[in-house]
Amino acid sequence: MIRPIARILARWACAASVLSILTVSAFVGESHAQADGQRWGFGSDLGLTTGTVNGTVFTLGFNADYHIDRNFSIGPMMQISPMGDLFQIAFAGVGRYHFRLNNGINVVPFSGIGLLHADLDRGTGPGRIDRNDTSWYIPLGVSLEYQAASNIALSSTLLVNLHDISLAPSLSEKDSTSVALLFGFRFKP
Repeated sequence: MIRPIARILARWACAASVLSILTVSAFVGESHAQADGQRWGFGSDLGLTTGTVNGTVFTLGFNADYHIDRNFSIGPMMQISPMGDLFQIAFAGVGRYHFRLNNGINVVPFSGIGLLHADLDRGTGPGRIDRNDTSWYIPLGVSLEYQAASNIALSSTLLVNLHDISLAPSLSEKDSTSVALLFGFRFKP
């Protein structure tokens, strides 16, 4: 009884720590971005990821972009799925190309490489599954952004995640892809 509660608390503590670090780094990075001539942009997303070992899960996404020029940016991206039986976190370095259309809409294809960790804790008793795995991670996606203001955009992102999660022998199926649909905001220079 105590072990499952401790695992849940550990997951929430991990998620809260990551969110705190991102929040603090966003404010610290903001002062540096102003000194660098407004080159840093930030984003946050909320949505669903399907095709995981636990079916469809709720997902939070965060990213930071350093704009090398007006149309190209690089930076970290994180996806976290903290709900239900599956705790999944992915970090990647991502390159984005910004196609800016005349009507305030931006099409932003992106790709990157990083790591993904999945921890599945399902059930109780003899049939209980408590497995985890870490894998390489390649996010491929495209965002459609609408410029609501000069530096704020509304975003929808379709993302295909390529990875190699194996929770064998507990689960026979291998998790090699998942698809995410996320909606969020982009704060740009």
